[in-house]
Amino acid sequence: MILSIASGKGGTGKTTVAVNMALSLSDIQLLDCDVEEPNCHIFLKPKIVNKEDVDVKVPDINKSLCDFCGKCSEFCQYHALASLKDVTMVFPELCHSCGGCALVCPKNAITEKSRTIGKIVHGKSGSISLSYGILNIGEAQATPVISQLKKSVETDADILIDAPPGTSCAVIESVKDSDYCLLVTEPTPFGLNDLKLAVEMLESMSIPYGVIINRDGMGDNKVMEYCEQKNIPVHMKIPHDLRIAELYSNGINFTQEMPEYKKMFQETYEKIREAVK
Repeated sequence: MILSIASGKGGTGKTTVAVNMALSLSDIQLLDCDVEEPNCHIFLKPKIVNKEDVDVKVPDINKSLCDFCGKCSEFCQYHALASLKDVTMVFPELCHSCGGCALVCPKNAITEKSRTIGKIVHGKSGSISLSYGILNIGEAQATPVISQLKKSVETDADILIDAPPGTSCAVIESVKDSDYCLLVTEPTPFGLNDLKLAVEMLESMSIPYGVIINRDGMGDNKVMEYCEQKNIPVHMKIPHDLRIAELYSNGINFTQEMPEYKKMFQETYEKIREAVK
């Protein structure tokens, strides 16, 4: 089963849920797809096994063949090419590696070259296999890194995916192909607003989903009312507990000190597995 864990906004406790659920299960593979700011490894402290670069293809202009006709820049919807009077300029950060510019060039003046935009790190923490992506500083596109990261899925393992926050392209790439998605939210007006956006995203992708309410007891009851109106299963409530906050601030996973939550995560996971079946 592939279970993704997402949230409409940052700071709701998505990574906390992902890490503590992984620690509550056995023989699990955890993918940290928040490649702009991966932090599962901070809590799991894995032994690094290997690393690999993430490369994308960008156009390479042969100046001796190019006649600056402008067909490539007209084709490119992302403005990664600009044809001037005596030069064709390439802006590699904007390129989406579709290869279309090379196809429309009448002079065959465009080939492709590789460009490194990030890396994938693989590690092991107890029975947890952890892989996470790191997008290079200054890069705008997280999706290629996430796409390559997801190719490291072990077919015989259960998969947890820690998605980026929000509802961007990076989130869609992360949760795509999931059997189920857990949305972590908080009982505040901001939490409710962004939960609604995440629900719309998952419904448009036909991915079944449920909710975990973190910091339950603060804010108001509007998130619970919304879930009841929409018949969204609320699988778990994690209370607004100072003890959990203290453990988190010290880099300690709360299921290690509060084992009653480990059982709750296990029961939640099994309930989702049955729903998927």
